[in-house]
Amino acid sequence: MLKIDTLPLRLRADASRVVVRPFHLGWQAATVSQSRAQRLVDNVLAIPETEKRHQLELVFRDFEKRHWQTRRVFLSRFEEIAARVDVGDAPLSEVAKQLVGAYFCHEYSYAAAALMNPSVVPHPDQSGISEGGTRIIISLRAVGEGHISSVAFREGIVTAEPYLELLPEPPFATAADTANGEDVTSDGPVTIFRNCDSTISGTVLFPMTPAQANGLEDLRLVRFDHGDGDYEFIGTYTAYSGRQIQSEILRTRDFRRFDLIPLTGTAAGNKGMALFPRKIGGDYVMIGRQDGERLYLLRSDKLTEWNEGQRLLEPRYPWELIQIGNCGAPIELANGWLLLTHGVGAMRKYAIGAVLLDKDDPSIVLARTVDPILAAADDDREGYVPNVVYTCGAMLQGDSLFLPYGIADSAVAFALISIPELLACMA
Repeated sequence: MLKIDTLPLRLRADASRVVVRPFHLGWQAATVSQSRAQRLVDNVLAIPETEKRHQLELVFRDFEKRHWQTRRVFLSRFEEIAARVDVGDAPLSEVAKQLVGAYFCHEYSYAAAALMNPSVVPHPDQSGISEGGTRIIISLRAVGEGHISSVAFREGIVTAEPYLELLPEPPFATAADTANGEDVTSDGPVTIFRNCDSTISGTVLFPMTPAQANGLEDLRLVRFDHGDGDYEFIGTYTAYSGRQIQSEILRTRDFRRFDLIPLTGTAAGNKGMALFPRKIGGDYVMIGRQDGERLYLLRSDKLTEWNEGQRLLEPRYPWELIQIGNCGAPIELANGWLLLTHGVGAMRKYAIGAVLLDKDDPSIVLARTVDPILAAADDDREGYVPNVVYTCGAMLQGDSLFLPYGIADSAVAFALISIPELLACMA
């Protein structure tokens, strides 16, 4: 029986975690002569100055203690609005600008509905860490109002003792944004930046393009080795427009600048793609589920273009007969690539398994777990989506596997699993 050290810490959905987001009235909603946004600006500016000040004080009373640099946020939002509508030629007071900005913002609870599907990578800064420990960054899929998915982060330290400590979340969360704060109105690559005064744990990545409008789902992060000590953090995720899905990648070297790039090719219209952490045989290599049921091995000479690959794994055991998929980027061991998988069985119950692939030719399956290593059980079956355990990526910690995993789309738990024991369970 495989021994799993389950850590006591759990993360849960939290409606109190809010950010200030732009409130869009719909730029095309217009009468013959005037847009809705223009009418709102005109009406706000027509309020007497003393009443403007009173109304702004009411806004600050309700919201200033809940958000970081609220006044600066309102002024920035005013500048964005002023670039689109006529605010007149007369100089405006700071009070007027902030009040206009407040009417075009709203408070959004980004993790009110669910918190799930984590992945983990080593932090780019390992300074000051004791031997045997690793500073980490965990990505989380947060689901808020309208079932819109965003990406949140937590920083922490893990050891193989087992021990896990997460840095406290700052009281204010901020949304990463484009350099000039402008709306993104077309699909394609977009670059966003963490606020210069915000921590990684206080940063949220929201959908930016129309293709992402309803969510950035299931980020599978990996520290990619370009060789000669050149590392980059790359994550594959699903962009959901509300009607269609497409696979995209996130690229960052410092978790300050994030490039969000759509993938091209016939394989890009599928979910659940995961990148190997280095090239193999001169190619980039991915694991993907291209038919909704089985796993495929994909190769490409371009990081952003992926086409159909070769079938790698298909359901074999009762706990995975409906479908199998990957649970994050493969992990390099001395004797092969460790690939975590998820299987779906009777009553749509999810479980996590593992596969060992050949190190030089990952199309060769060396062994796989006959039984799941982790499955929904007891109280962990209940939640937003019952009977689900799921992860988007684990990492090595000494001779153990550090595994963050989602429970019923309602909480995130953590475990350490002995690699030798895990391999011994495979057949």
